Amino acid sequence: MLNLVRKDIVMQKNLLALLMLMLCGYSALGVSSIIYPGLIFCLSIFMSAISLDEKLNIHMFLNSLPYTRKQIVGSKYVVFVLFTCMVALALLVGKLVFHGEFTLWKDFLLMFTIVLTTASFLLPFSYQFKTQYLYVGFIGLFGLYLLTINILIPNLLDRIRQVVHLILTTSSPSLFIGIGIYVVVLYGFSWLLSIRIYQRKVF
Repeated sequence: MLNLVRKDIVMQKNLLALLMLMLCGYSALGVSSIIYPGLIFCLSIFMSAISLDEKLNIHMFLNSLPYTRKQIVGSKYVVFVLFTCMVALALLVGKLVFHGEFTLWKDFLLMFTIVLTTASFLLPFSYQFKTQYLYVGFIGLFGLYLLTINILIPNLLDRIRQVVHLILTTSSPSLFIGIGIYVVVLYGFSWLLSIRIYQRKVF
């Protein structure tokens, strides 16, 4: 599996280098929250990795090598966590270098929660459908979001900010333990679902 993880990192090395520089530059602007830039940059890397695999028809090649389909799927889940850690590290270094401040661990926890929750839905979807349908799905979700904030729940953004503020200001260990369990369980369930989908695919 280590070679599979290395394959994804090597294939994304140019994009990773560019995004790391952009993240450090973004940190220089003095933006306090790392959650939203972390999500955007992680999703950019994730989508690039998924679309590149599809464009190069890499799955047909991988299935001709002595790897099980569980290993192929598992490597993608491992590398997505590594990509998220790289983005978090770039944000941490940028804030430390430009502002002499450490990012709070609660910010990182919330960023990882949102990113890995998104990845938990993104990966099974990517194994079931082609990349073009992922983009259609994103457009549909964005349209649903606009409909919600304009018609159904106009104060949705305020509610989201309140929840984020509550998480970042609370000192209850049980809340953070619960969040950690939620992320692990959801990511694990997504992993198993992706294996099930991938084992049924014909290349």
